[in-house]
Amino acid sequence: MAPVIQALRQAPDRFITHVCSTGQHRAMLDQVLDLFKIAVDYELSVMQPDQNPASVAGLILQRICPVLVGFKPDWLLVQGDTVTVTSAALAAFYHRVKVGHVEAGLRTDDRWQPFPEEINRRVAGAIAERHFAATPWAKENLIRENVNPSEIVVTGNTVIDALHAALKLAPSKTAQRLTDVGGRRIILVTLHRRENLGNPLTDVIAALRRLCLDYRDSLQVIFPVHLNPNVQQPVRDGLGGIPNISLVDPLDYGTLIHVLAKSHLVLTDSGGLQEEAPSLGKPVLVMRRTTERPEAVDAGTVKLVGTDTATILGEARSLLEDPVRYNAMSRAINPYGDGHAAERIIASLSGNPLPDFAVTENEVSPCQKELVACQFP
Repeated sequence: MAPVIQALRQAPDRFITHVCSTGQHRAMLDQVLDLFKIAVDYELSVMQPDQNPASVAGLILQRICPVLVGFKPDWLLVQGDTVTVTSAALAAFYHRVKVGHVEAGLRTDDRWQPFPEEINRRVAGAIAERHFAATPWAKENLIRENVNPSEIVVTGNTVIDALHAALKLAPSKTAQRLTDVGGRRIILVTLHRRENLGNPLTDVIAALRRLCLDYRDSLQVIFPVHLNPNVQQPVRDGLGGIPNISLVDPLDYGTLIHVLAKSHLVLTDSGGLQEEAPSLGKPVLVMRRTTERPEAVDAGTVKLVGTDTATILGEARSLLEDPVRYNAMSRAINPYGDGHAAERIIASLSGNPLPDFAVTENEVSPCQKELVACQFP
């Protein structure tokens, strides 16, 4: 949402913009706010240890209502598929505030994969009056659900706008230190989804351990470990002490993007990295059974591999050892945006819509061009 907030605040003659935060993952949130120079107007402070989705939803509903009553916004903009999105959208409906859903229309058509995100975004879609879909595929999902096409704007994803901005900044010392690996190829790993906790996480850890041991002289794994204790303890117990794996605390956004830019391959269950990595020509192995972002799978830059140890190992080895396959996956086709998503959202809210974002087949990613000029040693 950072590019959208920035664009809104750069038009004070047209918009009075206030930002509301739940306070989730405070340390991770603050670094993003600092990077994009965003001030928060309302802090709900709903996050508590070991919460479940129901308790988060209840607190958000309770605490956002006074904000809506006091500020009386014309629009509430929500982004993505979190419990925050669903709860805030429902509260806005109760107060007759129009909802604009950024990153609308993502679907796996499996209510349990991912959990609870698939239902979160469907509920938000039922409430929204303006659907800012990232891609034509997302628009088609909404139309199949009987959303009026006049309420849908294909914007590209705002995450690509943020990626453009981050690449223009000088890399942090942390990014330079992590990627100073003596010529070894870097694999960036992230893992956090609820459905991957427990046995699936154990299987992923086994695959990473074997991979590091097999390529101990030619490979470096960088694994920012999510703050969830159910991720932290198994990862550090299973992978700690291996020389060519760096287990680090979650990276600030700017550092993460510059590490991504220097990576050879990405293993993730994240949604955002499925969009950011192909925009930089980085092959992605998605450790999930389904994805709500099939565009890059269709383009051949992303592959679903699940969490089976042997499958992850086989696919990663293939990309490390077969340059023909690697080059095929690293084509810089960018189906997710051109860096102007926020501009399209603002134009729509202003009543002067711009043409929808359209994917050009075999188009070279603008971010790949940015990468050439990026200030990186």
